[in-house]
Amino acid sequence: MEELETIIMELLVNAGAARSQALTALQLARKGDFAGAEQAMDESRDYVKLAHKIQTQLIGIDEGTGKLPVNLITVHSQDHLMNAMVIQDLAGDMIELYRRLPPVN
Repeated sequence: MEELETIIMELLVNAGAARSQALTALQLARKGDFAGAEQAMDESRDYVKLAHKIQTQLIGIDEGTGKLPVNLITVHSQDHLMNAMVIQDLAGDMIELYRRLPPVN
């Protein structure tokens, strides 16, 4: 069971890092640093890929039969991944909007 907890924590950490990088990208875009914003978004996407790979591993363990115990940390990690993905989508659109605004002096 300890190995499973470690896997779930890895999902949580990667999803949280993805969320943080997407929010960093927004802050950079707000300042007009679009190259930095794109780099942060790339890092965010990389973290989501890692988290999604872990999520797929957990789904494989469960096999749709309830083998994976559902506890608060499992649900929390799934929430983090979902939120990271939503924030990525919104950040991408908002960064594009920032690109269209006149530069801030």
